[in-house]
Amino acid sequence: MGKPGAFLEHDRTAHALRPVDERVRDFDELYVELDDEARRIQASRCMMCGVAFCQMGASFGKARPSGCPLHNLIPEWNELVYRGRWKEAAERLALTSPLPEFTSRVCPALCEAACNLGSVDGEPTTIHDNERAISDHEWATAGPRRFEPAGEDAPLVSVIGSGPAGLAAAWELARRGARVRVVERDNRPGGLLMYGIPNMKLEKDIVKRRCDLMEELGIEFVCDTDVADPTVAKELLEQSDAVVVAAGARAARGLGARNIDAPGVVYAVDYLTASTKAVLDGGGPAISAKGLDVIVIGGGDTGNDCVGTAVRQGAKSVRQFEFLPAAPDKPLPNNAWPEWPNVKKTDYGQQEAIALMGGEMREWAIDTLEVELDKAGAARALRVVDLDWSHGKPERLDDTEREYPAQLVLIACGFTGPEHDVFDALDVQMATEGRPLPVTELATHQARRTAEATTPVYVAGDARTGSSLVVNAIADAMACATEVAPPRLSL
Repeated sequence: MGKPGAFLEHDRTAHALRPVDERVRDFDELYVELDDEARRIQASRCMMCGVAFCQMGASFGKARPSGCPLHNLIPEWNELVYRGRWKEAAERLALTSPLPEFTSRVCPALCEAACNLGSVDGEPTTIHDNERAISDHEWATAGPRRFEPAGEDAPLVSVIGSGPAGLAAAWELARRGARVRVVERDNRPGGLLMYGIPNMKLEKDIVKRRCDLMEELGIEFVCDTDVADPTVAKELLEQSDAVVVAAGARAARGLGARNIDAPGVVYAVDYLTASTKAVLDGGGPAISAKGLDVIVIGGGDTGNDCVGTAVRQGAKSVRQFEFLPAAPDKPLPNNAWPEWPNVKKTDYGQQEAIALMGGEMREWAIDTLEVELDKAGAARALRVVDLDWSHGKPERLDDTEREYPAQLVLIACGFTGPEHDVFDALDVQMATEGRPLPVTELATHQARRTAEATTPVYVAGDARTGSSLVVNAIADAMACATEVAPPRLSL
């Protein structure tokens, strides 16, 4: 252990965000990082616990796992950062995490929620920031450790989807000696990382440099290609020794409100994709909030990203509605450490909208009844009603109906599961009861197919489990890759 008792000497100091009035003028990165010396001090606060809950990735309670699902060796690389041994810290991080530049920016830091220091004084070690600093140091020097590209006679694995799970699976498969082809239906690789997360939260140069490195190591990217097309799927199966479906869980959850399909009502992912394409390609976005009253339905991370994007586009007003009641400001007695803390969070986008609106712009326990239309048949306002959750289920409250102006309504209510068309094209069985997920062989990632075929199909990430966190998708993809590579492909 580098410095016993450092947590008693030094308070937690996390990265800062650029001032609101500055950052809302652009889509540049949000973060203001600490210098190396300050980062070393923060790393020294790690207690090198005998039982390091931060890296357990075990479930305590009903919500998210406690600790890192990748089982990152957190105390070890904190120690190396404290000693200024950045290269060794990166090597230790790479043992468990193939894409730390992404997890250190978009992961909600399950590790920090499980940190023993959080249970002591509410000031956990800045694990998330330390990981980002390690990754940034690595990329600023030699970059991640290379491996020998596969030979022409190596087995070919086709990976469908280039989001977190697809990139992680492709990286691990290539590292194990397979030839890897990544098939992406969008015009750029990166999936969710490229188009589902705004540039200010994850700069797209970071995604591009990872994909460029993967190409350098022999991984092939084929974009603008949709495997939902049966002809494309058939050709892919014929050419591949194995196929991994890592296409995410993109089937959006809708609403039952009247006129919900009216012009001006847009799903969150479509809105964020249009915004990012405009940032990358120049020109105005296909869907813009400029000068409009915007309401975001859904209170999660995607909803917050929609809020921040709308503010940057010059929205007239921005509000956010959540169906569930507000979480408490502090964990309740039945939500004790090391469970994930169920508390109200005010993220970067919400901070910006609060500044724009001059006060709180969120409402909880609210249900959308109808999209009110203008004379042209487009969205004009939302009619809503308050909900009472005191009996454990939502009940509409009389005399609370009201309307809010809204010419742009963004639905960020999560996802129901993966889109089925890719699995249909690959003759993969889908569950007929319970969650609409692909059927896999017991305790494996291998999909059960409806047709006789020699090419095995595997499923990884959200496509297998349903919508989850980026870090969970990566962990599942790594497990899938270890299953695919040996022994079936003799890698």
